[in-house]
Amino acid sequence: MKDIFIDNNVAKNFATPLDPHYKDLIKWINTFDKELVEKEPDKILDYAHLVVSQKLLVEYLKSSRDCSKPNAIPSIINRLQIQGRIQKKTKTEIEDFQKQYFSKKIEKGLLSNKEDHCHIVCVLISSRKLCLTYDENLTTDLEEFPGHNASVEKRPEKLNYK
Repeated sequence: MKDIFIDNNVAKNFATPLDPHYKDLIKWINTFDKELVEKEPDKILDYAHLVVSQKLLVEYLKSSRDCSKPNAIPSIINRLQIQGRIQKKTKTEIEDFQKQYFSKKIEKGLLSNKEDHCHIVCVLISSRKLCLTYDENLTTDLEEFPGHNASVEKRPEKLNYK
């Protein structure tokens, strides 16, 4: 499955991207052949899936609430949801991971805000463990999380997402 976690600090700028690398990322996310997937349901795994949590969905909608452009993150989320390409991590999945891997020592060593700890979990329980974010602390926490290997970048061209 071609999944990716895109932090809100990146996604909030999707409505009117100027950078060609972000345009390519958005094009990749939006590419979907409904007829092919209807004929061959397993082909859905060949298309982009967005990894989210309820908290991230709320962040997306708050930052782009009044934007109705086709590439704004609320529009993208709506399309992907209809197409079955949202990988929403449940509260239970997130809590179970935290109980198993967030020891007091690890939690104390995390640099990111406590509110972003669910983002760490979403990335680490995703299939490809890919994250696009500008958040330095989240990046450090993901790259240094014991026993897991996540790929985190600020720029889409540096992340092997295709």
